[in-house]
Amino acid sequence: MASERYVVLGLGTARTPWFTEVARWATVGSIPAEFVKCISPEEMRVRLASGRPFSAVLVDATTGAIDRDLIDSAARHQARVLVVDGSAPVAGPDWLGLGAAAVLPPDLRREQLLDALAEHCRLIGAAADLPADPVDEATPELGLGLGRLVAVTGAGGVGSSTIAMATAQAVAGTAGRALLADLCLDADLAMLHDARDVVPGLQELVDAHRSARPSREEVHSLTFDVVNRGYNLLLGLRRHRDWTVLKPRTFESALTGLLASFDVVVADVDDDLEGEAQCGSIDVEERNVMARTATTRADVVVAVGGPGLKGLHGLVRTINRLREHGVAPGRILAVVNRAPKAVRLRSDLARAFADLTGARTGGPAVIGPIHLPERRGLDELLRDGARLPQSMTSPLVGALGPMLGAAALPTGPVPQPVPIAPGSLGVWAEEGMAPS
Repeated sequence: MASERYVVLGLGTARTPWFTEVARWATVGSIPAEFVKCISPEEMRVRLASGRPFSAVLVDATTGAIDRDLIDSAARHQARVLVVDGSAPVAGPDWLGLGAAAVLPPDLRREQLLDALAEHCRLIGAAADLPADPVDEATPELGLGLGRLVAVTGAGGVGSSTIAMATAQAVAGTAGRALLADLCLDADLAMLHDARDVVPGLQELVDAHRSARPSREEVHSLTFDVVNRGYNLLLGLRRHRDWTVLKPRTFESALTGLLASFDVVVADVDDDLEGEAQCGSIDVEERNVMARTATTRADVVVAVGGPGLKGLHGLVRTINRLREHGVAPGRILAVVNRAPKAVRLRSDLARAFADLTGARTGGPAVIGPIHLPERRGLDELLRDGARLPQSMTSPLVGALGPMLGAAALPTGPVPQPVPIAPGSLGVWAEEGMAPS
């Protein structure tokens, strides 16, 4: 139809030659396109979300605006990203691997642009046509063998961070290489591990995945070895307000990079899962992107609560939030931390938990609860960086094993350090030789 044309969003640096040329071609009618200039990445995102249909997004790589979230935003609005980049393929990012449709040279010719538009982009009809609804076209992460993800969450003060540490220690060395990732807004794992450094951490990991796919070795270099417990640690946000640098698509790619680099990832997350659908605010959804993404992708979500009235109420509230978020009850493991030792009291807790979650009235039942006893001297163990007691790790191993698969976790006890009596190992050969 004569009314059909391409509608192209453009973003370039000051005095970029191709930027002026494309605008001139569109003005004089040399190309069947309408060219809409943008002065910033934020304006481009606003125009994409305005409801007006676009055929393509033409961006200069030197602006630094191209990342996974921009490409994903364009894809959801059915616009293809065309990158103008003059760097050599070995030096520049893999734009096609990130989801761009084509890479064009800086000395862009009219025929090259027309070929790219005809091959990758759609024509837009008359202005009276209704725009299409946004679609989910997230760029798939191909060729990655991903590990298992365990998310640990709970209300404040119930010990969910300590349970996350115990879970990581339980799977370390038995289910493969394990990572403990701090994905809370108020990150406490650095303090609990007495980390003297604050970098690298989560922010550096996300930045590394913004416009590239780091190798396994590069991902490992952003974590710290916790030698006594056998797992690696990814430090969290340095300040609560740093969540503003986390964008949904880039964070999801960073989480995929962790799962591709480790056999098991244990994520300590918040229990606030509200999104735009619940409160009408996209800012709240982006603030909770870590918890929402981790619990959605997790193979198992460990919900931690405490004994007593308030502790049990918090556990049930956390489980209800997970259900509302779409987590299947069969993927939720309930844990009562600091549970009483008396069997009768534990039975009362389990009965009350079943009543409050609806399991006794035919509702969907979660796994558990399992009871972890109170531990004396836990603060001293955390201060010294020692291994956590087997009374914490063994119940978690027994519960997580069937949920993650028979081969994922051991069924026997976790190996513990064995004291060596002086003189029991013999002597060195040189010491045992008689003098000549």
